[in-house]
Amino acid sequence: MAERAVLACIAGPSGSWAVEDDLAELTELGRSAGADPVAAVLQRHGRYDPATLFSSGKVEEIGLAAAAADADMVLCNRDLSPRQQERLEDALGRNVIDRTRLILDIFATRARSREGRIQVELAQWLYLLPRLGGLGRELSRTGGGVGVGRRGPGETKLQSDRRRVRARISTLQADLAEVAASRQVRRRGRRRGGLPLIALVGYTNAGKSTLHRALCASDVLVADALFATLDPTTRLLDLPGNHQALMTDTVGFIHDLPHSLVAAFSATLEEVCDADLLLEVVDGSHARRHEQRSAVERVLGELGAANIPRILIWNKSDLTPVDAALSAAADRPTPRVGLPEVHLSSRTGAGLDELRALISLTLPDDRQEVRALLPHAAQSLLHVIRRDGEMLSIDYEPQGVHIVARCSPGLAARVQRAAAGPRAGSEPAPR
Repeated sequence: MAERAVLACIAGPSGSWAVEDDLAELTELGRSAGADPVAAVLQRHGRYDPATLFSSGKVEEIGLAAAAADADMVLCNRDLSPRQQERLEDALGRNVIDRTRLILDIFATRARSREGRIQVELAQWLYLLPRLGGLGRELSRTGGGVGVGRRGPGETKLQSDRRRVRARISTLQADLAEVAASRQVRRRGRRRGGLPLIALVGYTNAGKSTLHRALCASDVLVADALFATLDPTTRLLDLPGNHQALMTDTVGFIHDLPHSLVAAFSATLEEVCDADLLLEVVDGSHARRHEQRSAVERVLGELGAANIPRILIWNKSDLTPVDAALSAAADRPTPRVGLPEVHLSSRTGAGLDELRALISLTLPDDRQEVRALLPHAAQSLLHVIRRDGEMLSIDYEPQGVHIVARCSPGLAARVQRAAAGPRAGSEPAPR
């Protein structure tokens, strides 16, 4: 049975999301974490009380709402300092979960791989460490034992807890560094394979996983929930002209993404920084699509990936007619104006062929056009060219097989080594 939760939302600084939008997102976060939102209290002005974040009147209102709804907890749309959280819990008599903790709880249920579990646990301990002092007065009791009078007061339970947590954090950081090194080796291996790398990025629940499944026939989880996909999944993508690439589905972004999560998931997010092309997926039917784009732009800037070539994808065109989506896209400025873009529906498949063609045109292409007369004994290369490159023309002659093909530099070199006659050679392929 889901725990009953009261949602407490306070307006942010001027120019940020409206408090009603924060409430809608907090509701989705709560449901994704397994809570049952039963009531909501809004503070529309941004005058924070340093002690409890909310004004004293709103704290009382939250308490009355929680009592009336028989709520188990209070979910807050802002991050709370350890002291604010402690004072709110004392005043409300209920567990208070702030935004970062709520996202961490969702991540903990989504992590499947060893890397994902390490990253989530690390972020959880980093969140918990400064809050250990508020977990109860019993944590500060003095440890006893033989020779206490000669040793001094001894180590308090709180000091012991903090020492163990720091030791666990160090262990997890070492484990994560090992996993990151392994991931780097895999990335170098993919680079040696000569295939370009594409990363799907975008706001959480924009449809990235559905698009990944539609383009790559992958088995990545698809769900109408925030942060449904946590562990990155890389699959082969077939493109027009017998061109191929590797596509990675990455964790979704969210506005004010906690810095502890960015730090803990740095190894995963490096997949974004290492990409040759980003596909920015936007839920074109969402009322706050422009604010979501701005949030994605900020995270990409923090990662140092803002200048990677990008295609803008307005997804869910089946929910928003193309004409409406086009007019909505122009109703206010958006980041990186002038990006190549496409309107599509990952669910129905409409527009996927247009996207594949656009990806093929946008990706850097180092394939060469090679002209060669292959001896009949080397005809096994024809299969390799058709599989890994693009055969432009083929003529069977008495001396061998004359081909014109477009392929990677490595394969072009193989063809040239096997070629016979003065007609062999290669030149850069026209785009």
